[in-house]
Amino acid sequence: MGNRFDAVNYPQREPLALIVGDRWAWKRDDLGDYPAASYTLKYACRLEAAGSTEIEITATANGTAFKVEVAAATTAAYTTGIYHWQAYITRDSDSERVTVDTGTFEIRANRDLATGDPRNHYKIVLDNIEAVIEKRATKDQESYSINGRSLTRTSLDDLVRLRDTYRAKYLTELNRERARKGLGHRGRLLTRFK
Repeated sequence: MGNRFDAVNYPQREPLALIVGDRWAWKRDDLGDYPAASYTLKYACRLEAAGSTEIEITATANGTAFKVEVAAATTAAYTTGIYHWQAYITRDSDSERVTVDTGTFEIRANRDLATGDPRNHYKIVLDNIEAVIEKRATKDQESYSINGRSLTRTSLDDLVRLRDTYRAKYLTELNRERARKGLGHRGRLLTRFK
């Protein structure tokens, strides 16, 4: 991995996930048609479902390439979530610009400070479905009526199907994380869990 404070070791693309309160750094060596001496690389990043939340990042020259460095003190104020970003090059001589790339990244909470639930969406829903199934094991009626009011519960079969769907989605996320960390080749990917 190398010393991540050294520009030589910066990732060559935008990370897929970043942590609030960490120093962010990466470089773009693939924009050789735009010499850093005459052009500027900038990023505009908008929070999904909250477009008014924007992060603007300006890269600096790194020889003939560009490097991005955002201080930990700056990222500490950022909001967690999925951001849609676009990278654009501005020609310094006349401020004309062109978009050169787009993508998304997730800004994750700093687990040293965040007190919120660290589970992802699929795990939260899966746990809730399993809790309902567990409680339903002692109830034998799916619907009933009292004083003209009726209540129908989701059938146990439907709950089991829904649980299986969310279990599969959760396992997919776990396997992606394992693959990203290079753990997938050390054994079987997860196919079940307790």
